[in-house]
Amino acid sequence: MLGKVGPRGLLQRRGDLDCSAQRLPDRQSAPMLRAMPRLLSTADVEARHRLAYWTDMICDTYVQLECDAEAALEGEIRADRLATLDLSRVTSTAQHVRRTPARIARASEDYFLVSIQTQGRGVVSQDGRDAVLQAGDFALYDSTRPYELRFDGPFQQYVLMLPGPTLRTALRQTERLTAHTVCGDRGAGHLMINMIRTLAADITMLAPESAVAVADSVTQILVAGLAALPAAQSRPVSQLTAYHREQIKALVRQRLRDPALGVAEIARQLRLSPSTLHRAWVGQACSLSDWIWAQRLDAARRDLCDPALAARGVGEIAFSWGFNDAAHFSRAFRLRFGCSPRDLRTTSESGSRPPAGALPPA
Repeated sequence: MLGKVGPRGLLQRRGDLDCSAQRLPDRQSAPMLRAMPRLLSTADVEARHRLAYWTDMICDTYVQLECDAEAALEGEIRADRLATLDLSRVTSTAQHVRRTPARIARASEDYFLVSIQTQGRGVVSQDGRDAVLQAGDFALYDSTRPYELRFDGPFQQYVLMLPGPTLRTALRQTERLTAHTVCGDRGAGHLMINMIRTLAADITMLAPESAVAVADSVTQILVAGLAALPAAQSRPVSQLTAYHREQIKALVRQRLRDPALGVAEIARQLRLSPSTLHRAWVGQACSLSDWIWAQRLDAARRDLCDPALAARGVGEIAFSWGFNDAAHFSRAFRLRFGCSPRDLRTTSESGSRPPAGALPPA
């Protein structure tokens, strides 16, 4: 049953409205019920019910939000999924969207979202900053803290949504990178808007075995764009430190399947003292141990989405990437990607979206 917006903008249950034809899928439904792509629209909803329906649409597609707009709001969301990356296109009339502390407290949804403006003007506000977006620009925001999105007129934008831990192991101090405008007329911003437009046009024809690689490419371009922001700049390191970092990363990638690989073993293999190893790693987005586990989880995710490996069990894949405890693997996987390994495999095979309920606390 749909909700309605009460006097203070909160979504409330409504028992007197029968909109079964427009009822949204349950966010906790089985994966097969989330067929892709999804097209949600207010077109067939009575004008007096559109704002309530739109609020349900954005809560179902993204995270729990509040929305202020004219009652006769018109809007459409086309939502697709690529491995653990969500891509949607939003076309709508003017509105003001808020992620409030009360909404955050109801569910520990941990996602980063990226608004990529294609038409009209938008403003992303978070952490005391305002990012003004014109066509081609993008900005990052974090669902674990309050934010606002303001659109004073008709607009269209693409929205990327990815699990929080995915970005936090790639970038330091992400709270400093939110609500900054990344211009789309040059550099990584230009690459991002072109790649997103191409991907949105061709996503339904993308081979399943290519999904993870393409999702990773999008994430890498996003990271490159954010890393170029002044707030992301860190002090340069010496050539020796940079050399040691590359040595460490190369050895980890080479020995990733070895469950015995850890900081002590890396130091021994590279003939470095543990203190030298740790000094070389200072300034990275996460600890070396966390980075190793993140690489293993990413590798397991790729295998789970690979149709050629469909006959291999989830546990077998986990153990092949250095995990020795199935329960630990499942918990770590859900924390990093927002869904269980089995749900991801099921949705990769069916083309639907995994259940995206509240994540366990970090």
